[in-house]
Amino acid sequence: MDELIPLSNATLRDLPSDVRVPRYDRSTLSAGIVHIGLGNFHRAHQAWYLHRLMDKGLCHDWAIIGAGVRAHDAAQREKLIAQDCLTTLIELDPSGMSAEISGSMIDYISVEEGNRSLIERMAELDIRIVSLTVTEGGYYTDPSSGGFDSGHPDIIHDAQNPDKPKTAFGAMIAALKLRRAQGVGPFTGLSCDNLQGNGTILRDVIVSLARMSDPDLAVWIEQNCTFPNSMVDCIVPATGSKELELVRSFGIDDKAPVTHENFRQWVIDDNFCAGRPDWDKAGATLSGNVHEYEAMKLRILNGGHQIIAIPADLLGIETISGAMAHKNIRAMLEKTIEQEVAPNVNAVPGMKPLDYLSLVERRFSNPEIIDTTRRVAFDGSSRQPGFIIPSIRDALAGGQPVAGLALMSALWAKYCLGAREDGSVIEPNDPNWATLHETARLAQSDPLQWLAMRQYYGDLGNQPEFSNAFVFWYELLAREGVNAALSAYVESDSAQALAI
Repeated sequence: MDELIPLSNATLRDLPSDVRVPRYDRSTLSAGIVHIGLGNFHRAHQAWYLHRLMDKGLCHDWAIIGAGVRAHDAAQREKLIAQDCLTTLIELDPSGMSAEISGSMIDYISVEEGNRSLIERMAELDIRIVSLTVTEGGYYTDPSSGGFDSGHPDIIHDAQNPDKPKTAFGAMIAALKLRRAQGVGPFTGLSCDNLQGNGTILRDVIVSLARMSDPDLAVWIEQNCTFPNSMVDCIVPATGSKELELVRSFGIDDKAPVTHENFRQWVIDDNFCAGRPDWDKAGATLSGNVHEYEAMKLRILNGGHQIIAIPADLLGIETISGAMAHKNIRAMLEKTIEQEVAPNVNAVPGMKPLDYLSLVERRFSNPEIIDTTRRVAFDGSSRQPGFIIPSIRDALAGGQPVAGLALMSALWAKYCLGAREDGSVIEPNDPNWATLHETARLAQSDPLQWLAMRQYYGDLGNQPEFSNAFVFWYELLAREGVNAALSAYVESDSAQALAI
């Protein structure tokens, strides 16, 4: 292989001709957005939409300033600053790979205790949107109530030290306080995480935290800032040795490349108090009906990810495409979604729920996407309540079967015991792993101990249609294993399974 070309502004024109590079002069870009949480997803998704707008000669005053609020974000900053905040995006299509350099990000704020640099940058007039990808578990939600967790130590710290916050939300509040004092005006807070009503949740966190230290500021934020809901979708694996090898195969030395599937979707509520880029001109959808798009995606795609990842990891299957190649895992996905989830998901313009399931199955089956089952199974304590348990409640309310969803919960309980079918150890894979592991251990003698975790299941343990099915599957998994339980579900009549 020829010598690799280090990625930078100075080397863009030296890259191989088959690598798409920015068609705009990056030196003319100016900032409009601060984005907190510069992981792979943001760079493959929101930053790409803006990059393609800039390619059209549009929105050059909306460039992204990256930011992070955790100590480990400093390593990502160092990598990206060294390559002028450029990212190589590698599209993994079964018909062939392609590479593109995204240039919509122009700086990355220093990561520091107290977040003073971040606060001051967000307070400047040119910043009109502060967006976030901090994971669905990062919004300080009380699992038992679904509301704001005012007792979390990070929240208590920020309420007591509003000028030196630990959290992204505390930093946003401190910046808004400066903007109000300086007469700069509000900015829009835009969540890009996998949460239904993510903008509403972000607004609740910001206003509730502000109220704990400055009630007048909380009122000002409520009256002036906007927090649009959005739905985001693109499968983006983590970057490891394989991804670094892929970028080198294009002749590029990029320390933080991103691989992604050949599909993106972004649906946004058009509610921006200080303006926005014309994302719709790059393929995003501006809609007043974000909720229905969210429900379809979260229940079918994100819920489907959980349905296949957990049994696959238990069976030692390492990738999502490998899970889809397992006959009974795929059949469980299809049957559970068709009979227990889709009946409570509304169609959206141009897409019915079962058509969306077919699309999801094709995407999950893409062998070029090396997305691990362990990554997808991570943080079940956020993802099960977010993507699976709402479908259980809706199915019970609608009189639909819940056998597959009960099996999903039993598989999660078995997963948290920390051992695969072959005896290998499942290393901790959840922020609350210690509690989950101990509860799973107790459930070995009393399965209902698992459903007694009201912070996740609420009163579902008291509903026999669900709890009886859960106990049946849990005991079958303990006696005969994952494959036997999957076969029993796939081959059963759902009405009979529900009555077990």
